[in-house]
Amino acid sequence: MVAALALAGCRHDSFTIEGTIEGGANQTVWLEELAPDGPIFIDSIPLDAQGRFSYTYRMPYRSFYNLHTTADNYIVTLPDYGETVDVHGRWDNLSLSYTVEGSPESVLLWQLQQYTNEGARLLADLVDTTNHYQQLLQDGKVSQAAVDAKKHFTDSLYRDERDRQREYVYDFVDQNRGSLSTLIALYKTFNDRALINPRDSVGEQCYRTVREGLQERYPDNPHTRHFAQ
Repeated sequence: MVAALALAGCRHDSFTIEGTIEGGANQTVWLEELAPDGPIFIDSIPLDAQGRFSYTYRMPYRSFYNLHTTADNYIVTLPDYGETVDVHGRWDNLSLSYTVEGSPESVLLWQLQQYTNEGARLLADLVDTTNHYQQLLQDGKVSQAAVDAKKHFTDSLYRDERDRQREYVYDFVDQNRGSLSTLIALYKTFNDRALINPRDSVGEQCYRTVREGLQERYPDNPHTRHFAQ
């Protein structure tokens, strides 16, 4: 059945994902659908000697499609019927290096991921700074007071970035009401903690905006039905 679905179909019921993965010469990537109940493997896609690939898939409904180089290194796309999703990135770090064109809602997800990546880089810098000062303390090069002052400063930066990430998600949901991409935004994390809490007033409103927007635009989509449960 998968093989039949993967045959190149008419433009009105298919999408194509193609591009170049630097450092991926003669490797294989794989495509999966991020279905409402979890990921579903679709097919493996060979890269040529220049890292190029192209694959056409007939969509039964609009959904998310993950392109993997490894289990933990992947990107999320959200193609529409008839689109060609053009992806470029690096094999060793696809999720941090990729760009995407040709699919407006896949671009939305790329923009969302870019903002997430910025937060992750700042978080990594804060951890490095904290570890560096702890090492200086152990070496007797700084005082405990200096370490405490630096921790106070980095904690403040951490809270500011967490709040910025949360505000970005709020704005993303509000500005893209009715887009399936808002489902991905809802579950964004910072330091492995959910940014949106559905049990507080703002988070509850955010969830309501997503739910109502999807019910208006995609009332019969499986993702909409699953989210409404």
